[in-house]
Amino acid sequence: QTQSSLGRRRVKISHHLDDATLMSRAAGALSEGMTLLVDSHLHWCKTCQTRAWEAECIGGDMLARIEPQEMSEGSLDSILGMLDGSEEIVAERSVKAQGSQEVPEPLAQIVGSDLDAIDWKRLGPGVQHFDFNFPGEGACRLLRIQPGVSIPHHTHKGNELTMILRGSYSDDMGRFCQGDVADLDEEIKHQPIVDTGSECICLIATEAPLKFTGIMGRLAQPFIGL
Repeated sequence: QTQSSLGRRRVKISHHLDDATLMSRAAGALSEGMTLLVDSHLHWCKTCQTRAWEAECIGGDMLARIEPQEMSEGSLDSILGMLDGSEEIVAERSVKAQGSQEVPEPLAQIVGSDLDAIDWKRLGPGVQHFDFNFPGEGACRLLRIQPGVSIPHHTHKGNELTMILRGSYSDDMGRFCQGDVADLDEEIKHQPIVDTGSECICLIATEAPLKFTGIMGRLAQPFIGL
């Protein structure tokens, strides 16, 4: 399935997903927000599509070695019950599903294909956001950051994934442009700053709130909610 994923958008990508992230996706162990981000990156990145397919093959081989277990009574009815109404959900999302030059299809299924039409909310000076409000721990949101604005210096309590949709930013890890993904763990400290004269829009998914290291970042954290 991954090999046939949509690679219809030609984007020059320099920063890719980590192997551990792709294995977690193959195992179904990622949060809803991180799954959305990973699938959005795979929509554009042929390199990671191949690597994701390889991870799924490894996972399939491991499953094939597991002894089958008898299903409990009523399991089939339970699964079929969860599928009830799925056709309506698919039909509703298909209206938005057409991607664009800036929005890969997995993301367009939720927010549409026009980044400027999103209901942006002010988060702080020079920063707007759109929060997906997915259930569970962590967070997933779109950030719209104006030129020259930076996110306060921070580390992470868990993994953080960031994918660029428009513009670019630079930090200790390098420069990230459209399609690039920053796949970071709790060992990384950085301070992304929009490095051109145009805004940067990115999709970000975290496992836990960020840990701001500077005094201004710590003071602002309760208000910006990252």
